[in-house]
Amino acid sequence: MNKLLIATAAVALATAGTAGAADLPYKAPPMQAVAPVQTWTGCWVSGGVGYGMWNQESHEETNPGLVSLNNTDVTHGGRGWLGRVGVGCDYQFASSFVIGAFGDYDWANIHGTFDSENFLLAGNEKLSRQWAAGGRIGYLPSPNLLTFISGGWTEARFDGVTLSSTVGPAVALDTFPSNDYRGWFIGGGYEYQVPWAGFNGLYWKTEYRYSNFRTADLAVSTIAGLNAGFAEHMQKYEQTVTTSLVWRFNWGGPVVARY
Repeated sequence: MNKLLIATAAVALATAGTAGAADLPYKAPPMQAVAPVQTWTGCWVSGGVGYGMWNQESHEETNPGLVSLNNTDVTHGGRGWLGRVGVGCDYQFASSFVIGAFGDYDWANIHGTFDSENFLLAGNEKLSRQWAAGGRIGYLPSPNLLTFISGGWTEARFDGVTLSSTVGPAVALDTFPSNDYRGWFIGGGYEYQVPWAGFNGLYWKTEYRYSNFRTADLAVSTIAGLNAGFAEHMQKYEQTVTTSLVWRFNWGGPVVARY
Protein backbone atom coordinates (compact mmCIF):
# COMPACT_ATOMS: atom_id res chain seq x y z
CA MET A 1 0.00 0.00 0.00
CA ASN A 2 2.83 2.41 0.91
CA LYS A 3 4.62 1.60 -2.34
CA LEU A 4 1.45 2.39 -4.33
CA LEU A 5 1.06 5.78 -2.58
CA ILE A 6 4.70 6.72 -3.28
CA ALA A 7 4.37 5.80 -6.99
CA THR A 8 1.15 7.81 -7.32
CA ALA A 9 2.77 10.88 -5.71
CA ALA A 10 5.77 10.66 -8.10
CA VAL A 11 3.51 10.58 -11.17
CA ALA A 12 1.55 13.60 -9.87
CA LEU A 13 4.73 15.63 -9.28
CA ALA A 14 6.07 14.80 -12.74
CA THR A 15 2.79 15.86 -14.37
CA ALA A 16 2.75 19.13 -12.43
CA GLY A 17 6.34 19.89 -13.46
CA THR A 18 5.56 19.31 -17.12
CA ALA A 19 2.52 21.56 -16.98
CA GLY A 20 4.51 24.31 -15.29
CA ALA A 21 7.22 24.18 -17.92
CA ALA A 22 4.59 24.51 -20.62
CA ASP A 23 3.41 27.75 -19.03
CA LEU A 24 6.88 29.36 -19.21
CA PRO A 25 7.42 31.94 -22.00
CA TYR A 26 8.99 30.50 -25.21
CA LYS A 27 12.24 32.06 -26.47
CA ALA A 28 12.44 32.13 -30.25
CA PRO A 29 15.70 31.05 -31.92
CA PRO A 30 17.95 33.93 -33.03
CA MET A 31 17.37 35.21 -36.59
CA GLN A 32 19.94 34.18 -39.11
CA ALA A 33 21.94 36.99 -40.75
CA VAL A 34 20.65 37.77 -44.23
CA ALA A 35 23.35 37.70 -46.88
CA PRO A 36 23.66 40.97 -48.84
CA VAL A 37 22.58 40.94 -52.47
CA GLN A 38 25.14 42.19 -54.99
CA THR A 39 24.35 45.60 -56.53
CA TRP A 40 26.15 47.42 -59.35
CA THR A 41 24.61 50.79 -58.52
CA GLY A 42 27.39 53.13 -57.39
CA CYS A 43 30.56 54.97 -58.37
CA TRP A 44 34.06 53.64 -58.93
CA VAL A 45 37.72 54.44 -59.64
CA SER A 46 40.10 52.28 -61.68
CA GLY A 47 43.70 51.89 -62.74
CA GLY A 48 45.32 49.54 -65.22
CA VAL A 49 47.62 48.92 -68.17
CA GLY A 50 47.18 47.90 -71.76
CA TYR A 51 48.47 47.64 -75.31
CA GLY A 52 47.62 49.88 -78.22
CA MET A 53 47.98 49.99 -82.00
CA TRP A 54 47.37 52.96 -84.30
CA ASN A 55 47.28 53.06 -88.05
CA GLN A 56 46.96 55.94 -90.46
CA GLU A 57 46.63 56.80 -94.11
CA SER A 58 48.41 59.92 -95.32
CA HIS A 59 49.31 61.80 -98.46
CA GLU A 60 51.07 65.05 -99.31
CA GLU A 61 49.25 68.28 -100.19
CA THR A 62 50.35 71.71 -101.30
CA ASN A 63 50.60 74.34 -98.60
CA PRO A 64 48.87 76.73 -98.85
CA GLY A 65 45.96 75.40 -100.89
CA LEU A 66 45.93 71.82 -99.57
CA VAL A 67 45.67 70.42 -103.07
CA SER A 68 46.61 66.75 -103.15
CA LEU A 69 49.94 66.07 -104.80
CA ASN A 70 49.09 62.39 -105.18
CA ASN A 71 45.84 60.52 -104.58
CA THR A 72 47.65 57.40 -103.36
CA ASP A 73 47.68 57.07 -99.57
CA VAL A 74 50.60 55.66 -97.63
CA THR A 75 49.57 53.36 -94.78
CA HIS A 76 51.72 53.18 -91.64
CA GLY A 77 51.29 52.86 -87.88
CA GLY A 78 52.64 52.24 -84.41
CA ARG A 79 52.48 49.86 -81.47
CA GLY A 80 53.13 50.19 -77.76
CA TRP A 81 51.93 50.26 -74.16
CA LEU A 82 49.64 52.53 -72.18
CA GLY A 83 48.55 53.15 -68.58
CA ARG A 84 44.97 54.15 -67.78
CA VAL A 85 43.11 55.67 -64.82
CA GLY A 86 39.35 56.19 -64.79
CA VAL A 87 36.25 57.16 -62.82
CA GLY A 88 32.57 56.45 -63.37
CA CYS A 89 29.14 55.71 -61.97
CA ASP A 90 26.66 52.93 -62.77
CA TYR A 91 22.98 52.27 -62.16
CA GLN A 92 21.48 48.77 -62.06
CA PHE A 93 17.90 48.38 -63.32
CA ALA A 94 15.48 45.61 -64.26
CA SER A 95 17.58 43.28 -62.06
CA SER A 96 19.98 42.23 -64.84
CA PHE A 97 20.94 45.44 -66.67
CA VAL A 98 23.42 48.22 -65.88
CA ILE A 99 23.84 51.67 -67.45
CA GLY A 100 26.65 54.06 -66.62
CA ALA A 101 28.89 57.00 -67.54
CA PHE A 102 32.67 57.24 -67.25
CA GLY A 103 35.82 59.13 -68.14
CA ASP A 104 39.45 58.01 -68.31
CA TYR A 105 42.95 59.22 -69.15
CA ASP A 106 45.86 57.36 -70.76
CA TRP A 107 49.62 57.87 -70.58
CA ALA A 108 50.97 56.14 -73.66
CA ASN A 109 54.07 55.26 -75.63
CA ILE A 110 52.49 53.97 -78.82
CA HIS A 111 55.05 54.74 -81.48
CA GLY A 112 55.91 53.91 -85.05
CA THR A 113 57.54 55.21 -88.23
CA PHE A 114 56.03 57.90 -90.43
CA ASP A 115 57.02 57.66 -94.10
CA SER A 116 56.45 60.45 -96.59
CA GLU A 117 54.52 59.76 -99.76
CA ASN A 118 57.66 59.41 -101.89
CA PHE A 119 59.52 57.53 -99.12
CA LEU A 120 62.38 60.03 -99.29
CA LEU A 121 61.62 61.31 -95.78
CA ALA A 122 60.81 59.40 -92.61
CA GLY A 123 60.51 60.03 -88.88
CA ASN A 124 59.25 58.61 -85.60
CA GLU A 125 55.66 59.40 -84.58
CA LYS A 126 54.20 58.74 -81.11
CA LEU A 127 50.79 58.80 -79.44
CA SER A 128 51.71 60.11 -75.98
CA ARG A 129 48.41 60.71 -74.18
CA GLN A 130 44.66 60.39 -74.61
CA TRP A 131 41.38 60.95 -72.80
CA ALA A 132 37.91 59.53 -73.35
CA ALA A 133 34.42 60.19 -71.98
CA GLY A 134 31.29 58.21 -72.68
CA GLY A 135 28.75 55.72 -71.49
CA ARG A 136 28.15 52.01 -71.33
CA ILE A 137 25.29 49.58 -71.06
CA GLY A 138 25.66 46.05 -69.82
CA TYR A 139 23.99 42.76 -68.99
CA LEU A 140 24.54 40.59 -65.89
CA PRO A 141 24.71 36.88 -66.80
CA SER A 142 25.41 36.33 -63.09
CA PRO A 143 25.26 38.69 -60.08
CA ASN A 144 29.05 39.17 -59.99
CA LEU A 145 29.77 39.38 -63.76
CA LEU A 146 28.96 42.33 -66.03
CA THR A 147 29.34 42.24 -69.81
CA PHE A 148 29.06 45.61 -71.53
CA ILE A 149 29.43 47.71 -74.66
CA SER A 150 30.79 51.26 -74.45
CA GLY A 151 31.09 54.31 -76.65
CA GLY A 152 31.76 58.03 -76.62
CA TRP A 153 34.17 60.83 -77.51
CA THR A 154 37.97 60.74 -77.39
CA GLU A 155 41.00 62.96 -78.02
CA ALA A 156 44.59 61.77 -78.58
CA ARG A 157 47.83 63.75 -78.67
CA PHE A 158 50.36 62.74 -81.32
CA ASP A 159 53.75 64.36 -80.80
CA GLY A 160 55.51 66.30 -83.52
CA VAL A 161 57.69 64.51 -86.05
CA THR A 162 61.14 65.33 -87.41
CA LEU A 163 61.59 64.04 -90.95
CA SER A 164 65.03 62.88 -92.04
CA SER A 165 66.28 61.84 -95.44
CA THR A 166 66.14 58.13 -96.21
CA VAL A 167 68.61 58.41 -99.09
CA GLY A 168 72.21 58.88 -98.10
CA PRO A 169 73.05 60.22 -94.62
CA ALA A 170 70.04 60.55 -92.29
CA VAL A 171 69.94 64.34 -92.14
CA ALA A 172 67.00 66.09 -90.43
CA LEU A 173 65.25 68.24 -93.03
CA ASP A 174 61.61 68.93 -92.16
CA THR A 175 59.17 68.81 -89.25
CA PHE A 176 55.45 68.87 -88.63
CA PRO A 177 53.87 69.82 -85.29
CA SER A 178 52.14 67.93 -82.49
CA ASN A 179 48.39 67.66 -82.94
CA ASP A 180 45.32 66.68 -80.92
CA TYR A 181 43.13 64.32 -82.94
CA ARG A 182 39.45 64.16 -81.95
CA GLY A 183 36.96 61.44 -82.75
CA TRP A 184 34.63 58.73 -81.50
CA PHE A 185 35.20 55.32 -79.99
CA ILE A 186 33.24 52.12 -79.50
CA GLY A 187 34.20 49.09 -77.45
CA GLY A 188 33.19 46.34 -75.11
CA GLY A 189 34.35 44.06 -72.35
CA TYR A 190 33.56 42.50 -69.02
CA GLU A 191 33.90 43.32 -65.32
CA TYR A 192 34.10 40.67 -62.62
CA GLN A 193 33.95 40.86 -58.82
CA VAL A 194 37.21 39.49 -57.40
CA PRO A 195 36.39 36.63 -54.96
CA TRP A 196 38.93 37.67 -52.31
CA ALA A 197 37.82 37.77 -48.67
CA GLY A 198 37.81 41.30 -47.31
CA PHE A 199 37.81 42.91 -50.78
CA ASN A 200 34.10 43.03 -51.61
CA GLY A 201 34.51 46.29 -53.54
CA LEU A 202 37.33 45.08 -55.80
CA TYR A 203 36.62 44.20 -59.44
CA TRP A 204 38.66 43.21 -62.49
CA LYS A 205 37.82 44.80 -65.86
CA THR A 206 39.06 44.01 -69.36
CA GLU A 207 38.03 46.23 -72.28
CA TYR A 208 38.65 46.57 -76.03
CA ARG A 209 38.20 49.90 -77.87
CA TYR A 210 38.29 51.06 -81.47
CA SER A 211 38.77 54.80 -82.11
CA ASN A 212 38.24 56.70 -85.36
CA PHE A 213 39.71 60.22 -85.52
CA ARG A 214 38.88 63.18 -87.72
CA THR A 215 41.33 63.97 -90.52
CA ALA A 216 43.96 66.66 -90.03
CA ASP A 217 46.16 68.67 -92.41
CA LEU A 218 49.54 69.48 -90.84
CA ALA A 219 51.81 72.05 -92.45
CA VAL A 220 55.40 70.88 -92.88
CA SER A 221 58.24 73.27 -92.03
CA THR A 222 61.95 73.12 -92.68
CA ILE A 223 64.35 72.70 -89.76
CA ALA A 224 64.93 76.45 -90.02
CA GLY A 225 61.21 77.05 -89.43
CA LEU A 226 60.30 78.04 -92.99
CA ASN A 227 57.27 76.79 -94.88
CA ALA A 228 58.35 73.66 -96.75
CA GLY A 229 55.62 74.19 -99.34
CA PHE A 230 53.61 71.06 -98.54
CA ALA A 231 51.41 69.54 -95.82
CA GLU A 232 50.55 66.04 -94.66
CA HIS A 233 46.91 64.93 -94.75
CA MET A 234 46.33 62.42 -91.90
CA GLN A 235 43.55 59.92 -91.18
CA LYS A 236 44.18 57.97 -87.98
CA TYR A 237 42.61 54.89 -86.35
CA GLU A 238 43.43 53.20 -83.04
CA GLN A 239 42.75 49.94 -81.18
CA THR A 240 43.49 49.29 -77.51
CA VAL A 241 43.07 46.43 -75.04
CA THR A 242 43.35 47.23 -71.33
CA THR A 243 42.98 45.35 -68.06
CA SER A 244 42.25 47.27 -64.86
CA LEU A 245 41.42 46.87 -61.19
CA VAL A 246 38.25 48.70 -60.18
CA TRP A 247 37.31 49.83 -56.66
CA ARG A 248 33.55 50.31 -56.39
CA PHE A 249 31.82 52.58 -53.85
CA ASN A 250 28.19 51.48 -53.66
CA TRP A 251 25.53 54.08 -52.85
CA GLY A 252 24.22 53.20 -49.39
CA GLY A 253 25.93 49.80 -49.29
CA PRO A 254 24.63 46.45 -50.59
CA VAL A 255 20.96 45.69 -51.01
CA VAL A 256 19.64 43.45 -48.17
CA ALA A 257 16.56 41.27 -48.48
CA ARG A 258 13.70 42.10 -46.03
CA TYR A 259 10.93 39.87 -44.69
